Amino acid sequence: MTLQRLIYASRPFGFDNAVLGGIMIAARRNNRRDDITGALICRADLYLQLLEGPAAAIAALYARIGADDRHCDIEPLHAATVATRLFPAWDMLDDPAQSWLWSAAEVAAGAISAAPPSAIVAVFERLAAERKVTQAHASTGIGEGVQRATCPAAVTA
Repeated sequence: MTLQRLIYASRPFGFDNAVLGGIMIAARRNNRRDDITGALICRADLYLQLLEGPAAAIAALYARIGADDRHCDIEPLHAATVATRLFPAWDMLDDPAQSWLWSAAEVAAGAISAAPPSAIVAVFERLAAERKVTQAHASTGIGEGVQRATCPAAVTA
C-alpha cells in the first residue's frame, strides 16, 4: 500500500492544555476513522507534526489544519510517498519537544525552515526508534512506573 507522509510546522495560537486535550481526543478518533497515523512534537512555541496515511485523507486533514485558527505560520516541510508508516500503532502520538530538538531561539531564528527535509524526517525517525525502545522496555518490565509528560495537541476536525 502506498501512503502519503506529510510533515509540517506551525506556531500554536492559544496554547492551552485543557483545550488541546479535547482536540487530541478528537484527533485520535478522526485519525483512526481516516486511517491516519503520526506524531506531534509540541511545546508553547512549536507544533511539529508528521502525518501518514492515504493521500486524499492527508490532503483533507492538512486543509482542515490550514483553516484552524489555533495554528499560525503553517509551513509544509516534507511530503513523500512511502511504503511503510513510521508510527503504525499511533492514531496520533503526542510527545513533548525533546532536549535534542531545536531550542526556542533556534526556531525563532528560522532553524526549522532552513533545515533540509532529511533533518526533519530524522527527527521523527529518532522519535519512532525511541518509542520502540520504550515499548520494548515496557513489555519486559524495564522502566515500569515511569511516565513521560505529554503535550496533547493535534488538530483534526
